[in-house]
Amino acid sequence: MGFVSRKCMSAITVYCSSSTFLDPDFHAPAIEVGRELARRRITLVYGGGSVGLMGEIARACRAGGGCVIGVITRTLVAMERADNACDELHIVETMRERKKLLAEKGDAFLVLPGGMGTYEEFFEILVGRHLGEHDKPIGVVNSRGYFNPLIAMIEHGIEHRFIPEVVRETFFIEPEPVTVIDRLCRESDRR
Repeated sequence: MGFVSRKCMSAITVYCSSSTFLDPDFHAPAIEVGRELARRRITLVYGGGSVGLMGEIARACRAGGGCVIGVITRTLVAMERADNACDELHIVETMRERKKLLAEKGDAFLVLPGGMGTYEEFFEILVGRHLGEHDKPIGVVNSRGYFNPLIAMIEHGIEHRFIPEVVRETFFIEPEPVTVIDRLCRESDRR
């Protein structure tokens, strides 16, 4: 049996895609995140879907013996195929309730590639961190350079003084999932 590091935090909230039309190369990092959270005994908190990257991460976490908490809206239960195998599945009425529970239940945030909802969630937690509403670490897994346009957009906003330079210090971005989890653990320990 391999080395199991100490638990650095109780739970990480992961934001990612529920799309079933993704290039298969995007699935491997989600599976790696799920396995690594289970290995470290960190609870996965996520959007509660059983398809796309959401489904991959939850299945991988469960397969490794990890705890999985899903939060999904009643409207998305059918669309994202609610994952009834979650240790806890919270079905809420609105996206605002969903995002609030996702933010509250995690000790840190990890962002994998996703669409409009993932971007919305990322920016909401980023603005909350910038405004001092929380001090939880935020890490982004830049699989296959997916978030390069996001980085360019933020840098463009900084260059034109719409976004303060200090925002660079409120999140970090790395290509490897384990590197992101390691850093989330280190930053969480410093809080």
